[in-house]
Amino acid sequence: MSPVLVTGLPRSGTSWTGKMLAAGGDLVYVNEPLNPQHPPGRCPGVLDARVTHRFQYICDDNAAGWLPAFRDTVALRYRWLAELRANRSPYDLARLLRYGTAFAYGRLTGRRALLDDPFAVLSAGWFARRLGCRVIALVRDPVSFVASWQRLGWTVYFHELLEQPLLVRDHPELLELRSLVGSQDRVAKAAALWRATRLILAGTPDVLVTSYESLAADPLPGFQRLYAYAGLPWTPAAARRIARACTGAATAGTGFAWTGLSRTAYRPMDSRQALTDASRGLSQEDITRVQTLTAI
Repeated sequence: MSPVLVTGLPRSGTSWTGKMLAAGGDLVYVNEPLNPQHPPGRCPGVLDARVTHRFQYICDDNAAGWLPAFRDTVALRYRWLAELRANRSPYDLARLLRYGTAFAYGRLTGRRALLDDPFAVLSAGWFARRLGCRVIALVRDPVSFVASWQRLGWTVYFHELLEQPLLVRDHPELLELRSLVGSQDRVAKAAALWRATRLILAGTPDVLVTSYESLAADPLPGFQRLYAYAGLPWTPAAARRIARACTGAATAGTGFAWTGLSRTAYRPMDSRQALTDASRGLSQEDITRVQTLTAI
């Protein structure tokens, strides 16, 4: 049975999409195993491999350590002892129990793994080819994407991409980022990251590139198509759960929250309402600039 990977740049709707795919009850949701921060990453029970970069690049030339680790993850084999050796705080133990039992129950009931991982976006082709993943890559409108990063005060450090020789070799589109290394222009950097990633995804086979805006504007038929692509049964129960989650009373500003055991948790929201102020925080000058910088 094919595992599922939901990826795309951070703040492109991967958590929401992953949770809606898991709503059918046939998948075990695994949150960001390639995130270099702990949590949700650096948890060897989930992925017994050392992540050293954001957007860690994995390809056939460096797969010796990654392939066995990810085969365990997608087969829902939890590494209890490795996790205990690395992480022993109360939060870590709670997470160990949560994932350990979820993996065990998933294996017993024949469920598949769903990896929700924005940091896998530049390696999506490898996941499809070597692990047999059904890969869904979310792409958000560039203005909305940059505005979201601006509101959160996020930036990207391009040296983490450019110091990965295999990544630059396979995706020379990233070379145009060199001029922004060390720049304090967060709008230009986020726009450049969006453009380079979009070009890479456009040339990656066996990846279903999906518009976040289209999915949010009409979630039920959109998710029905994604269920079909992932080989998941579209049931009345799944449709009801998705309808409730995507027409919730929460406003666009509270769709995501740092709550519970997941550090990238999703809360029910009105997905259509979330589109109405997507450019909030950007001036008209910034909007025009982003559109120019991201033109393909």
